[in-house]
Amino acid sequence: MANSAQARKRARQNDKQRAHNAALRSTLRTAIKKVQKAVLAGDKAAAQSVFGESMKAIDSIADKRIIHKNKASRHKSRLSSAVKAMA
Repeated sequence: MANSAQARKRARQNDKQRAHNAALRSTLRTAIKKVQKAVLAGDKAAAQSVFGESMKAIDSIADKRIIHKNKASRHKSRLSSAVKAMA
């Protein structure tokens, strides 16, 4: 346990930031799942609209360095391929 006032404050700040980052990661996973669900449903128009929203969310989270930019690019590429592959 933290002994000094400074260390106690840092511990509080770390807990708060960890919770915030976890919420953002959850948002990322939800955005990815929405696109995948739309692709599986076979509705191309819905998939494209959800894809656009999800790209904003993925980019935003990568800009905040919650995930690495290459991981964001990888997710975007795979989702884009899935949407484009729809007949």
